[in-house]
Amino acid sequence: MSTPVTDARPEADGPAPTASPGRRSRGSLTGRALVLALVVVTLFVALAVPVRTWFAQRAEIAQLRADVAATQERVEQLRIEQERWQDPAFVAAEARRRLHFVLPGEIGYVTLGAEASPEEAAALAAAAAAPWYATLWGAVRQADEPDSGQQAADRSKQKDARTPADTPGPAGQQPEDAATDG
Repeated sequence: MSTPVTDARPEADGPAPTASPGRRSRGSLTGRALVLALVVVTLFVALAVPVRTWFAQRAEIAQLRADVAATQERVEQLRIEQERWQDPAFVAAEARRRLHFVLPGEIGYVTLGAEASPEEAAALAAAAAAPWYATLWGAVRQADEPDSGQQAADRSKQKDARTPADTPGPAGQQPEDAATDG
């Protein structure tokens, strides 16, 4: 007959230990998990710079492709304009429009001040849309600036209009020519 197999431990030590939930939950971070987290963080740090560089290069490539497309479009527009300038009728029409050329027998009229240039029209529209305090502040700033070119030109014209007899000589004396006339 066979003898039953018993536990090799003596029962004096107490009951056999069992896997209790309190013993496992001692620390939620085991050594393996800590090593795994360290490896993941190291990989993340090691790959962050190359991935960022890759994204920057992709954005730069996209920008350069857009620049190339815009340049190609501009080249096509210039090619079309060049073809237009090869047409003598277009050249004549532009000469009439821009340079006010007239054909023989025609009389050309130019109306001055009838059309404001686009820059002047934009400035007038901006001035009309500006509130009163902006206009006032602009006038204060303009008065605070050094003499503008127009004021300096007006002063030089006034100086040129004076004659030597009008300007006093040294120490308030009149020039000799003016003193001998009397």
